[in-house]
Amino acid sequence: MSGAPPDAAFDVVPLDPNLVLGAYAVGVFPMADARDAGSVYWVEPKERAILPLDSFHLSHSLKKTLIADRYRVTADTAFPRIIALCAEAAQDRPDTWINTQIEQVFGTLHNMGFAHSIEVWDGDDLVGGLYGLALGKAFFGESMVSRARDASKVAIAWLVARLRIGGFTLLDCQFMTDHLASLGAVEISRADYVGLLTGAIEGVVGVGAGSVAAGAAGDFSALGRDAPPFASPLGALIESGPPSGKVIVQLLTHTS
Repeated sequence: MSGAPPDAAFDVVPLDPNLVLGAYAVGVFPMADARDAGSVYWVEPKERAILPLDSFHLSHSLKKTLIADRYRVTADTAFPRIIALCAEAAQDRPDTWINTQIEQVFGTLHNMGFAHSIEVWDGDDLVGGLYGLALGKAFFGESMVSRARDASKVAIAWLVARLRIGGFTLLDCQFMTDHLASLGAVEISRADYVGLLTGAIEGVVGVGAGSVAAGAAGDFSALGRDAPPFASPLGALIESGPPSGKVIVQLLTHTS
């Protein structure tokens, strides 16, 4: 979910997963100049794009696509494929900021339970999705990809519904784009972002060791369970079994 990086300071320190977790906890993230770049730099934008979880803009066309279950959507079933797809060159994006270091460390963070993906399928074909990092009650959207009409929008809609059910409070989109703005994203100052981030990761302990205090973390898997995760107005909308697009629409339009 990133664009051109301002305010970057070059760094050649190898990407250790604990270093990356610590960086995100203070509002900093890694990027590379190109897919084949041998190093990364650390970025802390002056203006930060976030998508308020209670302000997702569900257009009429996207609502129809979701209700019709045009695509099959999964989570954390094809993480390596999603990050590889995000890193591929495309007609409108000849290069990428995801180099091998970033791809490898996020694979490790996925295995540690911090990095997650949303996959969008057309039959057996992976046609879109996104990946990001969950820390405390914050989710840091890293990159999204679309190889079919509205596939990335469907992925974000499912992500927002999942984060709402899981008790997350912050969806960080890093840099503003027209695409994100159309979905309800807004740009805030660095100071305001740090305030939101501090609240979202309050209670997180031992970030470097990969441990989180009980009750401090959002539950990324809550939407995928066979039963409602907790007794709340949003949780009550969850049906048994995998949620349908109709349920996702309910979750996106329901206010507690």
